Amino acid sequence: MKLYLSAALLFSLAVLAGCSGQKNGDDKISTDVINIPSDSNSQGDLPVMTFAETEHDFGTITEGEKVSYVFQFRNTGKSDLVISSAQGSCGCTVPEYPKRPIAPGETDKITVTFDSNGKPGMNHKNITVVTNCQPNTQMLKITANVIKPEDKQ
Repeated sequence: MKLYLSAALLFSLAVLAGCSGQKNGDDKISTDVINIPSDSNSQGDLPVMTFAETEHDFGTITEGEKVSYVFQFRNTGKSDLVISSAQGSCGCTVPEYPKRPIAPGETDKITVTFDSNGKPGMNHKNITVVTNCQPNTQMLKITANVIKPEDKQ
């Protein structure tokens, strides 16, 4: 019995000695490849997305119409602007955006298409644009008064 107890104690000590709490470093991420704008030393070196306008009103349209608007913007910062995503607040609002980096001083566009099918009444839609700027989100807004075809005068 003492032999089994001694063997169990030695085994437990060996296991505990092997688990010294030191990490092997495999789970560390190199900070050399991470560039988080809020952590950057120089805010002046970041891209800046400057829109000519951030809101558009389509006015009164007939239900079933698809209307589009082009939001123009310029990179007024000092490094490449990258748009990682642009998403409408519902499936009826679809933005198309450049997938390539936009150099400082360059202009480009985001085209937003609104499908009014099944959307009668006043519509207010948001488009969230996520970039590598600080802050990293920009909000675009569209509005439209959608009337049924028989209501149009």
